[in-house]
Order: sequence, then structure tokens, then C-alpha cells
Amino acid sequence: MFEQQPRRPQPPAPPGRPGRSRALVITAAVLFVGFIALTAFASFWTERLWFQSVGYSGVFTTKLWTRVGLFLVFGALMAAVVAVNIVVAHRFRPWLQIGMPDQASLERYREALVPVGAWVVAGASLLVGAFAGASASNQWREFTLWRHAVPFNQEDPYFKNDASFYVFDLPWWHYVTDFVMATTVIGLMAAALVHYLYGGIRLSAPPRDRLSGAAQVQLSVLLGVFVLAKAVDYWLDRYDLVHADGGLVTGFTYTSENAVLPAKEILAGIAVICAILFFLNVWRRTWMLPSMGLALLALSAILLGMVWPGVVQQFQVNPTEADKEAPYIAKNIQATRTAYDIDGAEMVPYTQPTDTRGGERLADDAIDTPGVRLVDPNIIPAAFEQSQQVRGYYAVADVLDVDQYEVEGQPRDLVLGVRELDQAGIDEGSQNWANLHTVYTHGDGIIAAFGNQRPADNSAQTRAGNEEPRWAPPPRGDLTEIVGDYESRIYFGEQSPTYSIVGKPSDDAPDLELDVPLGAGGEETDESGATSTYDGDTGVRVGGIFNKLLYAVKFGEANIVLSDRVHENSRILYDRDPALMVEKVAPWLTVDADPFPAVVDGKIKWILDGYTTTDRFPLSQKESFDEMTDDALEDENAFQTIPTDKINYIRNAVKVTVDAYDGTVTLYEWDEDDPILKAWMEAFPGTVEPRDSIPDALLDHMRYPEDLFKVQRYQLAKYHVEDANRFYQANEQWEVPEDPNSRSSSLQPPYRLSVSTDGEQSRFSLTSTFVPVKRQNLAAYVTVAAEAEDPDTYGKIRILDLTAGTTEQVQGPGQVAARINADETLQRELLSFTSGSDAQVQYGNLLTLPVADRLLYVQPIYTIRETGQGSFPVLQFTAVSFGDDVGFGATFPEAIRDLLGVDEPALVEPQPEPDGGQGGGSDDPAERVRELLDEAETAYDAAQAALADQDLAEYQRQVDIASEKVAEAIELADQLGTLNQGGRSRR
Repeated sequence: MFEQQPRRPQPPAPPGRPGRSRALVITAAVLFVGFIALTAFASFWTERLWFQSVGYSGVFTTKLWTRVGLFLVFGALMAAVVAVNIVVAHRFRPWLQIGMPDQASLERYREALVPVGAWVVAGASLLVGAFAGASASNQWREFTLWRHAVPFNQEDPYFKNDASFYVFDLPWWHYVTDFVMATTVIGLMAAALVHYLYGGIRLSAPPRDRLSGAAQVQLSVLLGVFVLAKAVDYWLDRYDLVHADGGLVTGFTYTSENAVLPAKEILAGIAVICAILFFLNVWRRTWMLPSMGLALLALSAILLGMVWPGVVQQFQVNPTEADKEAPYIAKNIQATRTAYDIDGAEMVPYTQPTDTRGGERLADDAIDTPGVRLVDPNIIPAAFEQSQQVRGYYAVADVLDVDQYEVEGQPRDLVLGVRELDQAGIDEGSQNWANLHTVYTHGDGIIAAFGNQRPADNSAQTRAGNEEPRWAPPPRGDLTEIVGDYESRIYFGEQSPTYSIVGKPSDDAPDLELDVPLGAGGEETDESGATSTYDGDTGVRVGGIFNKLLYAVKFGEANIVLSDRVHENSRILYDRDPALMVEKVAPWLTVDADPFPAVVDGKIKWILDGYTTTDRFPLSQKESFDEMTDDALEDENAFQTIPTDKINYIRNAVKVTVDAYDGTVTLYEWDEDDPILKAWMEAFPGTVEPRDSIPDALLDHMRYPEDLFKVQRYQLAKYHVEDANRFYQANEQWEVPEDPNSRSSSLQPPYRLSVSTDGEQSRFSLTSTFVPVKRQNLAAYVTVAAEAEDPDTYGKIRILDLTAGTTEQVQGPGQVAARINADETLQRELLSFTSGSDAQVQYGNLLTLPVADRLLYVQPIYTIRETGQGSFPVLQFTAVSFGDDVGFGATFPEAIRDLLGVDEPALVEPQPEPDGGQGGGSDDPAERVRELLDEAETAYDAAQAALADQDLAEYQRQVDIASEKVAEAIELADQLGTLNQGGRSRR
């Protein structure tokens, strides 16, 4: 390309140190580049092996070739445009006379380029192309969705486009347009530089001679293409208004429809005219008209794009904003409720009547049914670890999980902790490479305690501070007696080591991997050296020297190559956190931050929820996902798959399981109507199993996801109001209350409880509360049915609105917590546990339950005492608030008695009652309350005895009797005003 000139002979390099220094520098550079290349290859190849080992190699190859294809196509386009513009500019350079004064300073640069010109062009083009290709490869999600777009069958009311255009098509066309503009700018810069270097552009020449004819033609074409692409960009920007931020609501507002939209259309038209003027400049050879067009475009962008919308907002909208914005608010409400799947939420007026005939629910809770969960999953992990970890190298999660299992034929809420490996608990002297990566490789089993912690007839033991959680079943709380034998080893979990190498050299070789030394009955044995070995299919075979070397580089550990414990049968397990595994095999999902365990068909399964999200659903309110899901228990954010943290559409598209033993990942289609899921299933065929293939045993443990509920409750705080005028006034807005136990003003998390909000049977649900904005009284109570096996109720959101049709204020969680904390009698009782010791009081989760047409607050109160192995929480009291007063006791029934102001029941034998237990008793109402509670306690004891004998019919009969007695007692006590007296005088 560039003319070759004869080279001047170069003198030989002087002998000695300079030559050797250059050789050392070159050697070091080669070694450095080789190390970087080896590291990159090791990372790439081991990633490929990981996907193969979990059975999702198709995801890896599809994503890889999509990114490679985008890199090559867009990189080649950018490189070609740059190279062509450089070559054209050089080919049509002007003939320069030798000695021209304005070119003398550039002559040496032109001479320097002559021998290496082709290399400079190739290098510059490839470098710019590599950057462009890397940028394009990061757009693989947008490209994939564009290729596999699926209609939403929902049109926006302004442009009449299907929502799929905004979600699938528009992002890709925006990128293509931006790429064209970037390409023309880089090409323009490259052409201008070459023209300047070879005299096509002469800044010191007279105005008419500053550009050669060839330079003017080339630059005019490039500028015309750029401005034409800008016209397309303006036109596409019109559609962005349906999900634009910055107004009163996300999407169209009065200003955007009447000022911004016309401005975009006018600017697009001006840009087209300006582009035509640049193209005409190829023949007219004058810059006046194109310059005027460009100046008009810039001025119009300022006046129409910035000034005019501000004028319209200030002088037309602000004076009558409620009237102007009402139609747009109404459309935003409708779209937001649809996009967040809250349009089916049921609002129920909920007042505080004097009639308490709904007390059956409270009675059921009082006799130890699943509703009142006294075990706080955030406090009790220390008790789980100290009582059940068996060895110091096992631990449970910081926040435990809550699930339902059938115990003795009855569904029971259980608090679960997975006994995972904690290598920090290994003796420091034993923390060598072999132990950490080939011996201590896995956890073992699930520990369970009943959610309604209540010692058996031993409140004195509670007061002595000796109570442990009520294990299910005792003594070790292992689930074997409930679910039968199951594979308890946990190689894939939330606390798994970075990597473990498992497997033994031959069938007759000894096992190396340490197991939990438990006997058949759950008791700890003396076999502290019990071992087993992993024989699952997941995991990469690492016996060959090639794989050994790659993993030695990946983990920076030479022992992988040198150790005899890495042999032909060895497998290496890594990247085995369940959430991380799902993020990798389904990189298009936003994964819920809280995997939870369940025993299904003899295996421990981690169950996760995957969401499809977008920030481009038309007219729906856009909010930060992290902000919507943040609360007192949220310690990490969900994996995000969109460029921004903000979203305005979410669906629980996929349910996922990860086998805790062999790491098998299975994705099940859950939302069969979600277009985004359909698009990804088309892009990655065979990765998602159909919904009807979910086993019934697994479906029994699937539940409504927490992050989705948090997002929905965040939106319902405002969007429970469906009238545009009331929404604008904002005096009915709610917010999630602060957690009374949080020191950082974090929001109260949702709780999983078995509750009934319709007076019918209780359902396992996610629950939360609302308070008015910047106030503490209770505004609403919201639940969502969480039992996936019941399709008729699953996902049904029900809001008990306490502000509807009443001026009576109900105390919110913060106010109730303050009342409990300020109770003098309770504080004196607690002082007996903390005085003269290192124990501290810690208040547990403040639960809210609808009971007897009212709301019952229940809070467990723990003392945390230090032991030789750390802190140990002990449940000392349960506090309850029902109406305006507080009661407490060592057990939940005692707290209810204290609230009603009655004495402990006398120990009497069950007596037959006339008329089936209805009628009879004292004429004194206060005495009658005591008698009713005594009878309920007697029936409760009889129910427990029947349950122990597995006589479920008698158990249910006695439960019904107890429920009726407690309901009657509550109603009578309420009529007497005892609830408001609280029984404090008897203390």
C-alpha cells in the first residue's frame, strides 16, 4: 500500500550486555504472555469440562458460539470500515510539491510509515475491531431474544405495538444503530487522520483549499451516514418513552406525549434532511448547507429536546398536574399490576369488631398446631450447631429454612438446618492440603425442629434455662424417622469448599472422605473415623496429566499434579453452590437468593426459584430489584441478568432442583405463559423440563419464592390503589415496617407461617405487614398462599385492609414491640436470667396472625448465654399481644392465659360434659372463663395422648373440643373487658 523506500544500512549492535538484556526482556515477555495464555486457556477449558460434567454442555456451546459469532461479525465490520477508510484516504491523497512549508513537519511521519504502513493499517483495524467485537459479544442476550422473540399478545395504548417489540426487538435495534454511529465515527477519525497526514486536510491553507476533493467526498459520506443513523436513533427513542424514567410515573406522561414525542419526531426529520445535505455535498463541494443543517440539528436538540419539555411541564402540567396526569397514571397502574403479577390481589376490608367468634384459629395455635412458629430461624442456628453439629467442622446456615412435613399424619411447620461442612472448625494442625481437599469434603444430613417450640409439661425446665429446641424427632432431629432413609451426604451446598477431589483408586481401596459418625438411632458413635466415598456422575475426571495441569493452574495448587491422592478414578468437584450452579446453567435467569432444602424420594434436593425479568415492559413502574428485596435478613443479592438493577417485569418462570449429593441440576417450567421463558427455551432447547414432569413428592415442597413476594409487596404498598386520583394524592400509600429487632433500620422480612385469612383452613403462606408511610400503626396484613401442590390457591395474594371504613388505629409491629419491651413485669422476669451472668436478652421474630377477626402478635424471647463453644440461645418466654394489651408466659398457652388474666388450670381428670360439652359451669363469668380454659387444657392433654396412641379420630375430636372452649373463653373474656386488663394484678 505505502511506497517502499530503500532502507539505510543499520550498524551492527555492539557486543556485550545490551544484547543479553534484550534477550532477557524478550524471554520474560514470552513467558509472561505464555502464562497469561495458559491461564486463560485453563479457565476456558475447565469451564467447558464443568458444563459437560453437569450435563449442560449445550448451554456452554450455544452461548460460546453466539458470542464468537457476534465478535467475528461485528469485529470484522468495524475492522473493514476502518481499513477501507484508511486505504481510500491514502489512495486519493493529493499530489504534494516538495518543500511546501505547511507539510515539512509531517514529512518525517510519512517517511516513517512507508516501510510499515501495511502493518499499521492491519494492526489498527484489528485492534479497533477487537474492541468492537468484544462489545458485540456482550450483547448475546439481546441478540438471542431478538432472534427468538415470542409475542406477549399485549399492545401498548400509544404505538399499538406488542410488548414483545419493546422487550425483544428494540434493545437489539438500539445496539445496531449505536454500532453504526460508532463505526462511522471511528472511520471518520481514521480517514481524517490519514487525509491530514498526506495533505488532504490543510488547516493552514485558505478556507477553499483546506480540504481536497477526495477528502470532502469521503468525509461528507461518513458524516451523512452518521447523521442518518442519528435520525434512526431519534425515531427509536420515541418507543423508549413507554418505559422511560424521570416523570411522575414510568412511561408516558403528559409532557412526554405532548412535548418529548413530537420533539423526537421533528429531530428525526431534521436529521434526515441534514444527512441529505451531507450526501449532496459530494457534488456541490460546499460546506455551507451541511454546516447550517448540522447547526440547526444541534439547536433543535437543545430547544426541542430540553427547553420545550421543561416549558410544557412548568406552565401546562404543574398547575393542574392531577388532571393532566390522571390518564397516564391509570395506564401505569394497570401495566404495573400486570407486569408484577399483582392484578389478582384480593383486597378485603378488615376491622376490629367486638365479636370474637373467630377464636377457633387462636385456639388451634394455643394447642400447638402449625400457626405460631416460636423458633426464630435467625436466632436458633447457634442452638442447632451446638446440639446437633456432632463435630466442630459442621455448621448450619446463618438463617434457617422453614418447610412443612407430615408428622403423625398432620402437616407440621419445621425449622430446618442443613448440616454442612465448615472447614474453619477443623483443628489447625490438621488443616493441610490433603485433609482440606480429599478428606473433609462434604456435610451430612438435615436437622429439624418443630416450628412451634413448646417443652413437654415442663415450664420449670424452661425457667431453669435448660430448654433446647423441640427436635423432630428427638434426640438428634434428623428427618429419617419422618421421611425414611435418605442419602444424607451433602457434596453440593451453600458452604461447600472451593474444590474437593473425591473417589478412591480401586474397589478394594479404603475410603478417604470423612462421614458424620452417627448410629442408626441418631446417637453419636465412637467411630470418629467413619469414611465413605463419592460415586456420583457429576464432577470432572481429573486423573490424566492434562486435566491435572489445567486444574493446578486454575486453583494455583501444585499438589493437584504431585499428590498420589489424585488418581485415575478421581473427580474434582467445584462451583457447587446451588445458586451459582443455576446461574451458570441458566444464565438468563435471575436466581432467588435463598435456596432451601427438602428431602424428596430419598434424596436431599436444594429447591430454587428462577425469575425472568426485564426493564422494558411498556408503562410498568421501574424500580431497583435490590431495593425491593432488601430487608433485615437479606445478606446477598440475587444474580442479575439485565444491564441495570432496575426492573419493571418479573415472573417466577422456573423452579429448579439441585441434588445435594451428586449435583444434578433440573430446571422445570413453572410459568407456562411467560413469553420471555418461551424465548429462552427456544434458544436453549432441552434445558427446561415441562411443568407436568415435576414429581408429586417434589411439588409438595415447592413454595412461593421470597424474593418475588418482596418485590410484589413493595409494589402493592402503592399499587393497591387502583384509582388514578387517589393514587396521585398519595395519602393511602403504605410501606413495609422496620424490623423491631434490627439495629440498622432494615425492613421486616416476610415470614412463612400457616395462617387462615378467610376463616377457612390454614394454609402454609408467606406473610407480611404494611404501615402508613412515615407512621407506625398497622395499615394492612398481606399473605400469599405458598403451597405449590394446590394450584387453586397457590400464588393468591390476599390483603386485609385495616384502613377501610374505620378510624380505629391498630398498633403496628414497632408499637407492639415497644410495648413488650417496656412491660415492667416481663423485664423483672428477664432480669432473673441475666442478672449476675453473661446472658443477654434477644427478641425473636415478631409474628402477626389473623385470629378471631383480629390480629394476634406473637414474639419469642430468648436469652443468649455464652458457653465454652460460643453463644447458646434459650427460649425463655413467649409474649403475645391481642388488642391493646400484652401477655407473656414460659409457653404459648401460658402467654394466652396471662393475656386473658386467668390462673393456671387445675390438674383434673377429664369429665363427661352434658350436651356434648356445651353448657354447664359456674354462673360467675370470670370463674366461667377459668373453667373453660381448664376444660380446653384437659382436652388438649387428651388429644396429645390420643396422638401418641395414633388414634387420629380421637385426637381430632379432642382438638375440636379444646378449640371450642378457648373460643368461648376469649369471647366471654372480651365481653368482660379482661383482654384490656391483661391480668397484671395477679402478678
